[in-house]
Amino acid sequence: MKILALCTGNPERLPGKSYKTGIFKHPVNGAVMIDAEGLVGDAICNRKHHGGIDQAVYIEGSLALDWWSGELGRPYEPGTFGENMVISDLDNRDVAVGDRFVTDNLVLEVTACRIPCATFAARMADPKFVKRYTNAARPGIYCRVIHGGVVKAGMPVEHQLFSGEKVMMPELMATFGRRLSETDRARYLAAPIHYKLRAMLEAEI
Repeated sequence: MKILALCTGNPERLPGKSYKTGIFKHPVNGAVMIDAEGLVGDAICNRKHHGGIDQAVYIEGSLALDWWSGELGRPYEPGTFGENMVISDLDNRDVAVGDRFVTDNLVLEVTACRIPCATFAARMADPKFVKRYTNAARPGIYCRVIHGGVVKAGMPVEHQLFSGEKVMMPELMATFGRRLSETDRARYLAAPIHYKLRAMLEAEI
């Protein structure tokens, strides 16, 4: 695997909306510094729902994006979904919470899946895109930064699998907002999930 693209964005206004968003990402030429808050210079406009230490870097796998190219009927341009990083030969469905993506100077740990929102639908100019993305069951991947570093497109990436019980990205999306069984809740809490989801699950105990 390798990094195919690194993408950042500036605050931009969506057509017909009063607010600005950082969802419009574009590939960067050259090296990018990634620290605990994500890609340096990348715009995060709504920090209540985006960004932060457990949602610092958003990854899409190239195999998932190839599938979306077919669904959308056009070539997929890196950054279209607002992702920060595209990794080659990666299928989002094969990723679990706690998996790590490692380069020679960067360590990312998976914490959560992407949950589509109205801003995403507006960016795609499709009011039904939230349902479409959910039904596709190939959610993007959020990571925390275990060790920051400078990276660039073309660098090799190692996908290290979580050693504990798996919580896969499609399952995490399918159960979002639902009450889990005691067994599943324990499995989720045993993984290094996003701190907000952890708090929600612990409140149910």
